[in-house]
Amino acid sequence: MEPNSGPTLLGIDVFYVATILAGVAAAAVFLAIYAAVTVSDPMAKRVKALNERREQLKAGITASTAKKRASLVKKNETTDQMRAILSRLQVLQDSQLKEVQQKLAQAGWRSKELAVAVIFARMVLPIVIGGGAALFIYGFGGLGDWSELKRFGTFAFALIGSYKAPDIFVKNAITKRSDAIRKGLPDALDLLVICAEAGLTVDAAFGRVARELGRGYPELGDEFALTAIELGFLTERRMAFENLAYRVNLDAVRGVVTTMIQTEKYGTPLASALRVLSAEFRNERMMRAEEKAARLPAIMTVPLILFILPVLFIVILGPAACSIADAFSL
Repeated sequence: MEPNSGPTLLGIDVFYVATILAGVAAAAVFLAIYAAVTVSDPMAKRVKALNERREQLKAGITASTAKKRASLVKKNETTDQMRAILSRLQVLQDSQLKEVQQKLAQAGWRSKELAVAVIFARMVLPIVIGGGAALFIYGFGGLGDWSELKRFGTFAFALIGSYKAPDIFVKNAITKRSDAIRKGLPDALDLLVICAEAGLTVDAAFGRVARELGRGYPELGDEFALTAIELGFLTERRMAFENLAYRVNLDAVRGVVTTMIQTEKYGTPLASALRVLSAEFRNERMMRAEEKAARLPAIMTVPLILFILPVLFIVILGPAACSIADAFSL
């Protein structure tokens, strides 16, 4: 007679399933505690860097150290080498370079040298990854148990995916940053209205709002701080607002920029225009939240069927199944 390993339900050991569920629950608890403990201030590193730079300026160290200068020179030499290779192959176009620079600016990377690196990666990655996949599949006979169509599909996926990988990475960064800026835009406009009604100038209002939003919305705070700086030294204030629209891939920001430019040009009241825009953006945010809430029941159907209902059946039918199993074992 085989030893009784425990009650079963539909051929599955109840104790084994309960142990797995308890382990998953414990892991989720530990993950939640770790996430709560390791929450960091998003502006801490930036404030620390600014303080270090300020101390350097106070000490009269206006130039970088020799190590940083050497690193910068090396980076520029690397960029020049990639630019030279792309120019010899005639794959570096000015329109393409400007488009990549704008996308990088929208993703939060303002270094123009990175645009050359992205274009260079588009050319090199398909050769390296696609060539490696071709060598592995057709040269060394890898995936030999697969059909010829599947092997060619794997090679094509590696080739196309490696070509699109830099663009996908930059696009994801743009999407995340745009979403973060969109969330804080209504609050920023409310603060701009308060600053305008208090009598502050536009550049002072942008600087004040940037300081207030730096902790809650660091991405939007950075953009407003940079706009405030540009408003202070650019010859045309219109250029500062256009640069803001250039760096942020949002129709809402372009609407704010258009309003600011018209206000500067025609002298219309700034506070009333910004108040109307803020109300519109809040209504738009509420509509997006209601749309997500309306989609939630359909999204929760699959987790409900896969995870909640089986546990519910085990809890309800488990004792009965155990009793029946014990009765038949006697």
